[in-house]
Amino acid sequence: MLRGETTKRAPLDADTIVAALQAQGVAHLQDEPSVWVIVDGSDLRKPHASELAYLQRVKRLDGRGTVPGYPTLNVIGLGPRRRGLLYHKLYSSAAPDFVSAPSEVQTALASVGAALAPQVAAGTEVTAILDSGFDDQAVWGAVWGQGWSLVCRLCHRDRLVRAAPGAPVQPLAELAPRLRPRTQVQTDLVVQKQGQSRPKLQPVTAVVSATPVVVPYHERAAGAPTQERAGWLVEVRLERVPSEPWWLLTDRPVETAEQATEIFRMYRQRWAIEDAFKVAKTCLGWEDVQVMAYDAVRVLVALGWVATGFLFELGVSLDWPEVRLLQRLGGGEERPNRPPGKIVLTRGLRRLFDLLATEAILAEEARRDGDLPPRIAAMLGRSRGSP
Repeated sequence: MLRGETTKRAPLDADTIVAALQAQGVAHLQDEPSVWVIVDGSDLRKPHASELAYLQRVKRLDGRGTVPGYPTLNVIGLGPRRRGLLYHKLYSSAAPDFVSAPSEVQTALASVGAALAPQVAAGTEVTAILDSGFDDQAVWGAVWGQGWSLVCRLCHRDRLVRAAPGAPVQPLAELAPRLRPRTQVQTDLVVQKQGQSRPKLQPVTAVVSATPVVVPYHERAAGAPTQERAGWLVEVRLERVPSEPWWLLTDRPVETAEQATEIFRMYRQRWAIEDAFKVAKTCLGWEDVQVMAYDAVRVLVALGWVATGFLFELGVSLDWPEVRLLQRLGGGEERPNRPPGKIVLTRGLRRLFDLLATEAILAEEARRDGDLPPRIAAMLGRSRGSP
């Protein structure tokens, strides 16, 4: 089903689909002078499931407690004109091939790094934009080891850093008095200001401050030496919003108002692509499925990214056989001037989801009873004893 010169059917597995998505995403970003690599570590939640294979516990959406589900890693590259999907993987700590969550992150960064290496060598400026879940020296080491820059939200304010080269180490939080305002930025965010009863999308003023910092870090390899990187601690404080300010670490310059605004824009861009992540996570109808093999789950989520890649122009076009198949399954008509939309592609994904769920149930029935009931087998055109 994947694109190629041969007419033989390619294996429909998640890794093959993601490899094609990555190759197309890299090609789509080929001529971009700079690429922002946004890494997302979302979870797919299945609160009422009990029989999906290799379920693990993941955090609830509100962060209170856990529910059954699967973690995922997703990477989107943004250029000034184009964007492309660079990585996706659904995994589980209960799966036989699981090593560790940090290992999954390192694998993702290495995969994207290898894919973008020719562009980095040709002079493309690449910056990884990471949320606080990636506040990890080994992650930073992997990013810097590939010749990228970094913008990462911090959660560990007790980590030891230096205020300047050669200065004594001290907790990061002790650098707060050194922060100096660089600029103010007007933007729209979903926030709850003082005196308001609930969060809403509204204008807000962000005060961006910064101070130099020297960060010790190391790569993940055993015995890797500790190195140091000069950078900036950036604070983003939202006026009239009582929540804790953002603390960001970056090795990009933050000496001017323009540079400080750029760092704010880069981290703010995470929310601008949130719709793409939301579509990929919610368009599969998880609540309707209770039994499915692990590989089938991974395939369906990867196909969800094919649909998302088409809808959000991540390098996927109507020429992809997968998009045409989802369009047909969703009841869409092939019209050159009217490409399929979210409803059609979602309907196609859910029909494919139902097929794989049905196959899983039939296989379980045959394993348990030795065969399918004769009338069901006859209706399906399967001889007794066939898989």
